[in-house]
Amino acid sequence: MSKNHFLNKSRNWFTSRNWVANEFQEQAWIKYYDGFSGIVNAPTGSGKTYALLLPIIIEYLECIKVDSSISGLQCIWITPIKALAKEIKIASDRAANGLKCNWSCGIRTGDTSPSVREKQWENAPHLLITTPESLHVLMSKKKYSKYFKHVKSIVVDEWHELVGSKRGVQTELFISRLKYITFNLKIWGISATIGNMSDALEVLLGLPLPVKSTLVRSNIKKEIEVKTLMPDVIEKFPWAGHLGLSMTDSVLNIIKNYKTTLIFTNTRAQSEIWYQRLLDCDEELAGQIAMHHGSISRDVREWVEDALYIGNLKAVVCTSSLDLGVDFRPVEAIVQIGSPKGISRFLQRAGRSGHVPGAKSRIYFLPTNSLELLEAASLIDAIKDNIMESRLPYIRSFDVLIQYLLTLAVSDGFREKEILREVRGTYSYSSITDEEWAEVLEFLLYGSESLKAYDEYRKVGIDKSGVYRAINNSIILRHKMSIGTITSTAMMTVKYQRGKSLGNIEEFFISMLGPGDVFWFAGRALEIIKIKDMEVYVANSKRKNARIASYLGGRMPLSTEMSKIVREKLYDYKKGVIESVEMKKIVPLLETQEQRSSIPSNDELLIEYFKSKDGYHLLIYPFEGRSVHEGMSALLAKRISMIQPVSFSLAMNDYGFELLSDQEIDVESILTHELFSINDLSADIQSSINSVEMAKRRFRDIARISGLVFQGFPGRKKKEKHLQSSTQLLFDVFQEYDPDNILFMQTYEEVMTFQLEESRMREALERIQGQKIIINRPIHYTPFAFPLMVDRLREKLSSEKLKHKIDKMKLEIIK
Repeated sequence: MSKNHFLNKSRNWFTSRNWVANEFQEQAWIKYYDGFSGIVNAPTGSGKTYALLLPIIIEYLECIKVDSSISGLQCIWITPIKALAKEIKIASDRAANGLKCNWSCGIRTGDTSPSVREKQWENAPHLLITTPESLHVLMSKKKYSKYFKHVKSIVVDEWHELVGSKRGVQTELFISRLKYITFNLKIWGISATIGNMSDALEVLLGLPLPVKSTLVRSNIKKEIEVKTLMPDVIEKFPWAGHLGLSMTDSVLNIIKNYKTTLIFTNTRAQSEIWYQRLLDCDEELAGQIAMHHGSISRDVREWVEDALYIGNLKAVVCTSSLDLGVDFRPVEAIVQIGSPKGISRFLQRAGRSGHVPGAKSRIYFLPTNSLELLEAASLIDAIKDNIMESRLPYIRSFDVLIQYLLTLAVSDGFREKEILREVRGTYSYSSITDEEWAEVLEFLLYGSESLKAYDEYRKVGIDKSGVYRAINNSIILRHKMSIGTITSTAMMTVKYQRGKSLGNIEEFFISMLGPGDVFWFAGRALEIIKIKDMEVYVANSKRKNARIASYLGGRMPLSTEMSKIVREKLYDYKKGVIESVEMKKIVPLLETQEQRSSIPSNDELLIEYFKSKDGYHLLIYPFEGRSVHEGMSALLAKRISMIQPVSFSLAMNDYGFELLSDQEIDVESILTHELFSINDLSADIQSSINSVEMAKRRFRDIARISGLVFQGFPGRKKKEKHLQSSTQLLFDVFQEYDPDNILFMQTYEEVMTFQLEESRMREALERIQGQKIIINRPIHYTPFAFPLMVDRLREKLSSEKLKHKIDKMKLEIIK
């Protein structure tokens, strides 16, 4: 088939639907025809799916003209979220019908029933829409290579979401295997814009990049309208979380003015609170508003998605579960509750509205405290200047590699040299040494040097032909139950006594309750009837004074790019440049900060030191994001204690951190540039107690992914305290007897790279070296200090007691 014929077939299908192909779509069609692999980069709602789906189906149509016996799986389409799979299938069926192609499409995710999975295995669809985890489950089956051998192309949707996660590493490893199973595989990604697109291309395609690799970029500029919902009165002493609910009427007005609105919150608990608040304030919304987050049962989530798609809902309160490229065309507006902390996340959510080519995306930002107006102004500037975050790929994730090799071992086995060649072709493991590879294999064979004496850690043996295979059926069964890199705390099923499931809730929350207690979950007040094993039996309750279900998990930190813009906004204010309405609105707050302390210029580091009834407060404001401040606070606490014996309690937010002690320190002599030195930075962080505790928490996930601990079978999950004690014991063994263990070393590397963001901390400390240190001694709390101190109290007090304490603190300020 000629290239022109190939193009005309695609164009004619577009014409039949009264569509006109965009330039980037035609460019993608041409590159696909020419045998290229690459990434399609275009705004949300511009037609990225058809840029690849059409040439894939047309290629199949032309192939069966030559050989009508062609059968089996032709294309794999990876999606990071289940909700997106249904949308891709609709697009595939639409294109296949329009092209009169006998093209079958199937979905395989964690929600797919066992009977459907078995049918897909026996008779593969032409297109399989799936997730990274499901592909590795398929690789754990005998003769998996036969199942995949006819695949001609693989498409990874929303690649920008996967590239900065261990799910992305799973995808890399699957592609590395698929390259050697099939012939002339075309690998394509679909991605929104990120700051390091060239890195994203290398991670997807592997190293070295194939000769025929390309990046297809759209020149379409998506129109985004951002409006900030501002309170009538700005609080001069803000504390996080409270302001949003006071602006419920503004959200209700938005819901009334648009056909359908998505209301994004940053946490599941926040979505429960907002859903209930909106219903309490407007009972007419009953039946027209729904909630969607990852802990709600699959049936409820699917009902919400279907109702959204056909336009039966006025509003949905949701979390990141609806972040990605699902096409809900009735959605006309987005509300973002609280700062998203990142530009990309904000744009991704904005793109859920106006999800058709040429349509405007409309998003309302609702700050949850006065200082978040700084972030609102920063987001608007970032969008205007087309600033985007980079995604840092995971490299050398040995826990994922160990899991992958065990997956191969439980299916058809693997040969060492063959798989090492494939693994080294990935971006993640291109630097793996022979010694590290040997240790990975030793881990599979013996469970590492320090665990050799224990048979339970022996997973794999080598047969007479040199093939690595799982040693027994128990290991095979356990491994198949554990495939994946998404880790969470132990979850308990919430269900009615008659058996209907409402979803899952974290064990730690239920452990604080008992029979007769009432909590809000899935938008309902539920009374606990009984708790048995990992199931919570409930009944509906009419009581209103119920607890909101809460979830463990860290807060999202300000991204590097957002932190930089926030600092620039403050520097502009210092110079008298106040342009945006958001910055004008918080002038009273900033004026109060200047009266009590100061606002730093770009060549200054602001430090505040004062005494209260709680002790001596040392507050430092690098404005570098919560993660960096977590590491920097531990670092400075350690360095100060080496100069003067003193202990601190720590608190941090995105703007700064607090070191609270019960004794005075000589801040003028101690807080010099030397204290912020980057010399021995890694060693100083790792020697702090905080670093060890962070590593222990991180190690729990690494131990689960690598198979060191088993979480239990479905319906018989191990309790969280048992899992924690097991991983704690292993961590202690490695720390004392095997400190060079690859998983133990990986733990600290991940803490430094992803949790404490060492490279970003190093840059911040280098910036501070060129700044003048300003030490102010305010009489009492400042607007910058107040939210930090509230954060420290939040860990100790209930919501009611916290509110009472804050009211007292405000009275003290006024005196």
